[in-house]
Amino acid sequence: MNKLELLRTFVRVTELSSFTQAGESLGLPRSTVSEHVQALEALLGARLLQRTTRTVQATQDGRVLYERSKDLLAHMEELEGLFRQDEAQLAGRIRVDMPNAMARGLVMPQLPSFMARHPLVEMEISSSDRQVDVIAEGFDCVVRVGAQPDQSVVARKVCSMPMVNCVSPAYLQRYGVPETIADLAQHQLVHYVRPLGARSAGFEYLLGNKVQRVAMAGRVTVSSTDAYQAACLGGLGIIQVPLLGIRDLLASGELVSVLPDYLAPPLDVSMLYAGQRHLPLRVRVFMEWLAATLQARI
Repeated sequence: MNKLELLRTFVRVTELSSFTQAGESLGLPRSTVSEHVQALEALLGARLLQRTTRTVQATQDGRVLYERSKDLLAHMEELEGLFRQDEAQLAGRIRVDMPNAMARGLVMPQLPSFMARHPLVEMEISSSDRQVDVIAEGFDCVVRVGAQPDQSVVARKVCSMPMVNCVSPAYLQRYGVPETIADLAQHQLVHYVRPLGARSAGFEYLLGNKVQRVAMAGRVTVSSTDAYQAACLGGLGIIQVPLLGIRDLLASGELVSVLPDYLAPPLDVSMLYAGQRHLPLRVRVFMEWLAATLQARI
């Protein structure tokens, strides 16, 4: 049995504290994951994992092996890359996560061209607004919008997304067109917070180089971008969103841009990845493709 595969399986189980989740991230049945760990324990003559009905934790020996294994596997990825620089021969699974709107409207339509150039590459794409754990959930790359407070991962800025203020035609019929900041006192804002229960920042706009915030009334608070957009389409208030996600709705007239002189600051788009020394070549190639795709279309 391939010893490196045993180590890869052990590392994933240790990171996720779960045989089932490790199997899902590696594309292996749970039974195979268990067999790999048992084989590794038999090979080394040591108990590596402490299993309970609820969780899996590394033993003292397991923690030592885990730290050594991460470095070893990273070095092996580097060595493989030294002798496989032909991008046409890239192979393996790439696991990524990105916002819903970006996946649906921008990346997925372009992905066939990448897959055609690299026929041995497999993609696992998660699209969500939640803050995924890059390391624990086994993602090679995560695309996120806005500030990135997580210091345990590397954040590579790719581009910035311009913002726009939007309302629906039905909203304009009811409340009229806001033209100045003072007018906002007579208007409604759809509040976006994450998580629910957090305090809304209110209406934001740039004045010079400083961000100004205006507290606004609003009867609806949401925590997902899909609900945020839907609330606006339903006439429930003003939203402030990246232009990328609502271009089609503006073009069709389903949404209307307002207050163009009072826009929120652009949002940075970043690619996050584990701060390991060496990324597999397939991941590096995909990240370069993704960065170019985003820069060309945002």
